[in-house]
Amino acid sequence: MAKNISVLSIFAVVVFVAIFLYSQEIDLNLKNSTFITGYILLILMLAVALFNSRKKLSMLPLGKASSWLVFHVVGGLLCMAMFWLHTKTLWPYGIYEGFLAGTFYLVSLSGILGYFIQKNNARKLTETEIEVIYERIPLELLEIREKVEDIIVECTEKTGSDTLANHYSATLAWFFQKPRFYWSTLFGSLTPIGVGKPTNWIHKQNNPVKKYLNDEELKYFQEIDELANLKVLVDRHFVYQDLNKKWLLFHVPLSVALVALAFWHLLLVEVYAR
Repeated sequence: MAKNISVLSIFAVVVFVAIFLYSQEIDLNLKNSTFITGYILLILMLAVALFNSRKKLSMLPLGKASSWLVFHVVGGLLCMAMFWLHTKTLWPYGIYEGFLAGTFYLVSLSGILGYFIQKNNARKLTETEIEVIYERIPLELLEIREKVEDIIVECTEKTGSDTLANHYSATLAWFFQKPRFYWSTLFGSLTPIGVGKPTNWIHKQNNPVKKYLNDEELKYFQEIDELANLKVLVDRHFVYQDLNKKWLLFHVPLSVALVALAFWHLLLVEVYAR
């Protein structure tokens, strides 16, 4: 992917230089190059926006998603260069133009941030060494919780001791109920209430109860501990995949708004500036 980005980046630079020189020639001939650069910028923004449509049509043979992502990233950077070439300033005059520029910068910055978020999250998800579809996470957690509760019931029936059952009711039931430690998982640091990372919390809760369990109970306890660690991995998938989706809920609507504003800007220019 890095090689594809390098090749396409070089091509984008060549294209931008060619457009820049052509716009300079137009201006030297006492004509207005903003019309040409504006149309090119709008077409490029539409092409970059097609990436979201490609993801929704993944069943069609429209090329590799990774290739579309490379085009989306490089095309987005080319859009920024074209925007500055078109406006000839970092921040244009006028209320509407300023609002349009602000929206453009928000889309660009959220895109850059989202690229690094998704790249980092992909690495974090790979480190878990398991694959979980986001929509199946509630079912995965339910299955883990049911397995734990079955182990608790079996342990109580066969050993005649309710130590492990009481420990589960008092502490672990909260943990297995739903995804936990969202922020500490996301940032890898202590939570505001000082609970700590998920694995640290599990060890802190489980270690004291070990000395009250006999050898037979310890076997059941080990199974529960393994399921708790599995849930930590599923929780990580929930956190990182949830962040990916929430970022899109910010970036995609902004992109749609930007394209709509750009079309309205084009209409005003064609009606009043020609």
